[in-house]
Amino acid sequence: MVEGSLMLLCLIPALHFGDGTGSAIAVSGLFTVVVGMLLFVRFHRAVTLANKRMAYLLVVLIWAALSLFGTLPFLTTGTARSFADAFFESMSGITSTGATIFSAVEWLPSSILLWRSMTQWFGGYGIVLLVLAIVPSLGINKHSLYTAEASGADNTGKQTSTMGATLRQTLGVYIFLTAAFVTAYWKSGLHVWDAVNLTFTNISSGGFSIYNNSLERLTHFQQYITAFAMLLSGINFTMLYNLLVFRWDRMKNKLDQVSAYLALYLAAALLVMLGLRFAMGYSWGDAVRCGVVQTISVLTTTGSLAADTSTWWVPITFLFVMLSIVGGMAGSTTGGLKVMRMLILGRNVRKILRDQLHPHAVNPVRLNGTPVSAQIITNVMVIFMTFVMVIFFGTLALVLCGIDATEAIGATIACLTGYGPGLGLSGGFGCYASFTPAAKGVCTLLMLLGRLECLTILILFTRSFWRR
Repeated sequence: MVEGSLMLLCLIPALHFGDGTGSAIAVSGLFTVVVGMLLFVRFHRAVTLANKRMAYLLVVLIWAALSLFGTLPFLTTGTARSFADAFFESMSGITSTGATIFSAVEWLPSSILLWRSMTQWFGGYGIVLLVLAIVPSLGINKHSLYTAEASGADNTGKQTSTMGATLRQTLGVYIFLTAAFVTAYWKSGLHVWDAVNLTFTNISSGGFSIYNNSLERLTHFQQYITAFAMLLSGINFTMLYNLLVFRWDRMKNKLDQVSAYLALYLAAALLVMLGLRFAMGYSWGDAVRCGVVQTISVLTTTGSLAADTSTWWVPITFLFVMLSIVGGMAGSTTGGLKVMRMLILGRNVRKILRDQLHPHAVNPVRLNGTPVSAQIITNVMVIFMTFVMVIFFGTLALVLCGIDATEAIGATIACLTGYGPGLGLSGGFGCYASFTPAAKGVCTLLMLLGRLECLTILILFTRSFWRR
């Protein structure tokens, strides 16, 4: 019902700009709302999560179903050439990936541009989290559903007495940031229409654009506003809430992560600036601007582009691939493995090396001064290895679909991490239109796997999941 209501909101630009899509959008929105109402009337009293398995299954079904209904505006308006294209674009929006099949978005109807932006804003926070924050009366086991869906949920410290309160607080931060950056863009000289779309796609770490050349059209000041929006989107939202309400004491359990996140960003941005200045001949002003904006776009897996990065120096491209795999902080809108997991992996390696030198010493892996349990370390290692294996098999699948090996690697990592732009034709200001329907299907699955962090979906294919 919420998704259908968002579709109906796209009637506003359709009627205002007169793009001729009003009836198609109205049919799509009303149909989605009616289906939602029928499901609610029939099943709302029967929604229970008796065990964790139902939580995992429900999360996957929600994301898949809403991505499926999200294809309706593309199909009814005729903007997508096929169902494969529409499902690819819808999944990319709902998972806030940013990969697109449209080569010239400026030719799209205004209603479709807003719908693309809305799917990313809606999906960036997390559909399940949004539902639980708004409708706590569903009676669902919130903690089970939260941990099943949340992209790298950070449970290192309890912020509030109830999960519902945490969700409402983070949703409040999300809405506050959205309103703040819409105002900032508007005050900087952008039309309200541009300001809303840019905010929706960048605060959600999505990266869809209403311009063919992404951020390149913006003024330098507006690009810096975008960089700041992306920087905040990569920070844990409970930490942002505590920062806004001046609860400094509750931020201590996130200091290691935010320090590593900012240090990684600054170091990578400096390397990119130097590469652009000395290897590509950029002026210092352009090198600093592109380094600041593009590096945070990659680290937060947003995918907005300050320039055509497909023409940049190869070592910079390689650095960007590595950064997109890392991602932002746990509990943010970003994709990737998350800084927290990389910290734990790195400190576990250091612990193993120390144990080789001092086998009788006690060298626990610590995060924010607190020892990390062996179970968490094992879980992080499993997620990391699963991520690597999915990259391997995803690349192999795309190669078998006829995609060039380099482009297959780039597309696999871009779709799995949620960054969006890949390598080759799908990189820079390019798109995925040249991919075969089978390759688009593989990329669509990779987006869902990445958004739900692989294990949530892969667990459905284990024999023990279905055993009574």
